Amino acid sequence: MRIVHIITRLVLGGAQENTLITCRLLAQQGHEVTLITGPALGPEGGLFNWTKDAGYEVIVLDSMRRAILPGKDILSYLQLKSLLRKLQPDIIHTHSAKAGILGRWAGHALRGQFESGSQKPYVVHTIHGLAFHDYQSRLLNRAYIVAEKSAAKCTDAFITVADVMTEKSRAAGIGVDKPYTTAYSAIDEDAFLQKPADDDIKAFRRKYGISDQAVVIITVARLAELKGHEYIIESAKRLAARYKDCCWLFVGDGALTEHIKKQIRMASLGYRIKLTGLLQPEQIPLAIHASDILVHCSLREGLARVLPQAMLCAKPVVSFDIDGAKEVVNSSTGFLIEPQDIDGLVDACAKLIEDPQLRQRLGQNGQHSVTEKFAPETMVNTIEAVYLQLMACQYT
Repeated sequence: MRIVHIITRLVLGGAQENTLITCRLLAQQGHEVTLITGPALGPEGGLFNWTKDAGYEVIVLDSMRRAILPGKDILSYLQLKSLLRKLQPDIIHTHSAKAGILGRWAGHALRGQFESGSQKPYVVHTIHGLAFHDYQSRLLNRAYIVAEKSAAKCTDAFITVADVMTEKSRAAGIGVDKPYTTAYSAIDEDAFLQKPADDDIKAFRRKYGISDQAVVIITVARLAELKGHEYIIESAKRLAARYKDCCWLFVGDGALTEHIKKQIRMASLGYRIKLTGLLQPEQIPLAIHASDILVHCSLREGLARVLPQAMLCAKPVVSFDIDGAKEVVNSSTGFLIEPQDIDGLVDACAKLIEDPQLRQRLGQNGQHSVTEKFAPETMVNTIEAVYLQLMACQYT
């Protein structure tokens, strides 16, 4: 098949890693794959190095931006139509809010124009997370839902990274007459399953002033709104006094970096909470293996990839019970906490800090539970099956 993927930008992030793994494996399976993206602007870094010699073409549209910019958005839509007309794909597969809407509109506008009698291009959209949520205004949520409903009319099939994304989309009236398929977001698992050498782990700890004996609670997330670092800092204030040999590691960068540093200073935790700044994806397995517990307090996610990543490293996880977290975190693999429940967060962390055997048991259970579910082949086979089903429709 001739397949075009469209995503807003290739910054470091779960949707981007998911898309690049999909493109790579589809190309390896013999499909003709093109990826269209905007520039990787912002403090989150970029993933263009993942596309080198990966077997597919990459086209960068400078007009494609994450922010709502009417002039650039119109230009981006027109450029997408022109590119798609030249590429004549069988399948257009979109990701993220901006590219998802513009790409689907552009693809649908070209329906039936490629060759006589054909219904191509078929349009597929992956929901990695929803643009509407409880932590922004009802008016803005309404605008996003209206836009998504419009784009859904131009969509032949939806793929979601968690069952809950399907439930929330349909509850909002988005694509209720269209097929939805869950394909858990793939992880290149080998780096997480294989524990690094002890010397490498010790060197990583020493780099951030962490002793070999310390219990390390790691958080891997952009330093941005709704990622929940303030709850972790508050829990650290309570736990630090009880556990002298415990520290916290924040991995990531973002718009709130200076604000979070200030919060840490005001809490007098500068010696207990370490910030690594931005780490490249290939450094994340070492960071998790060098830690003991993963805590994720985001208030809005599709299904945070760092949860199965930590489980692949055989680490127990503590997560707020939002969106798809419950599809991987349970009493056998970690702790689910009600969002913003600092008392519950403190209690869960305390149990894990105090009990190394509990950490080991939950970590091993987690590793067994996610290895097949998040394998790249599992995801891409599911996605390819959706494509093939759509292609078969034109012959029935």
